[in-house]
Amino acid sequence: MLKNDPLLASLGQRVRQQREKKQLTQEKLAEFSCLDPTYISGIERGLRNPGFRNVAKIAKALGIKTSQLCEGVDL
Repeated sequence: MLKNDPLLASLGQRVRQQREKKQLTQEKLAEFSCLDPTYISGIERGLRNPGFRNVAKIAKALGIKTSQLCEGVDL
């Protein structure tokens, strides 16, 4: 696992922001995206580096486009 990576922290913030906007728990987001809740938690804390397919799954579960989820996430 990577620690203190600003790119991963930024993505994690976006995931959390969008999840809370939809009033979903990490558990519900995990269920809707077919991912593990601890994996979602790790992404939100910037500790996990999700693959593109998983980012797309999360976006779909949130009802937004992958590009919207990644908006503002940059080096």
